[in-house]
Amino acid sequence: MVSVVIPNWNGRRWLPGCLEALAAQELAPAEVILVDNGSTDGSLEYLRAEHPHVGVIANADNTGFAHAANQGLVAATGELVALINTDVVLAADWLARTVAQLEAHPDAASVACKMLSLDRPELVYDAGDVLRRDGACEQRGRFEADDGRWEEAGDVFGACAGAALYRRAAVLETGGFDERYFAYLEDVDLSLRLSLAGWRCRYEPAVALHAGEGSSHQLSGAHHYLVARNTLMLVGKAFPLRWLPLVAYRQASWLWHAARERRLSPHLRGVAAGLLMAARVRGERRALLAAARVPIGVAVPARPFRGPSAGGHPSRHGR
Repeated sequence: MVSVVIPNWNGRRWLPGCLEALAAQELAPAEVILVDNGSTDGSLEYLRAEHPHVGVIANADNTGFAHAANQGLVAATGELVALINTDVVLAADWLARTVAQLEAHPDAASVACKMLSLDRPELVYDAGDVLRRDGACEQRGRFEADDGRWEEAGDVFGACAGAALYRRAAVLETGGFDERYFAYLEDVDLSLRLSLAGWRCRYEPAVALHAGEGSSHQLSGAHHYLVARNTLMLVGKAFPLRWLPLVAYRQASWLWHAARERRLSPHLRGVAAGLLMAARVRGERRALLAAARVPIGVAVPARPFRGPSAGGHPSRHGR
């Protein structure tokens, strides 16, 4: 019933913990598929020697997280697909609890979980995503203490694809992950399209320990370039023009923080590339919103975009 897909790019050091946790699941997956993006760190050799039961799709180069995830989704045979990063260690009841959410809620297409920091498990990494009208995607509970506030199941906007369960047919019918994102915010884009199509996302506080940005250091400009670029692509692809003043405010804020933190160069490159991509995808916005079963104003409701009530973590993104 359940397939597990693991996109991997030079994640050899994380694979033992990830795969051992999968083997210990109370609900055993029907299959585990690892999609390798041209790793050069011995990942494939390790799998052949230690985990020959794991199915492997080997790409010659790094094709991006979104493409690898799509390859796994297409190859999977399960009705439900768990998408797991290599730097994630699941609690033994993770699959059982997330699967139970989709069984209990047939109108839900995905399940977000309680992701905690691998090296500091007392801190929350992500307890479900929130998308705001200024273009910021916040992670509930980020950097906050796991003090009992994130124990209640319920609806959220979307799931972080680092550890999430999806209804395979719903994702494929919605078009899968948009591979133009390469990495970062491709899961937010998918969550938005699923929401517009009428699907819900459930939150289940099953624990996944996540190292966070386990491979982003290998990227040129780390993840800053891609986040800046992909945020503007998401806005251009789906946001109505009346929200542009909010987007402009947030972009100005991020520009200031990028300069203050001495990462202005990758940020500006990302903004330039994002504006170009937003212009290219603007024609998709009309078709996407016209076909939506749920209005964009319902999928992305109005909410504060400053201060603690903005829905995210107490960092620069909430100011």
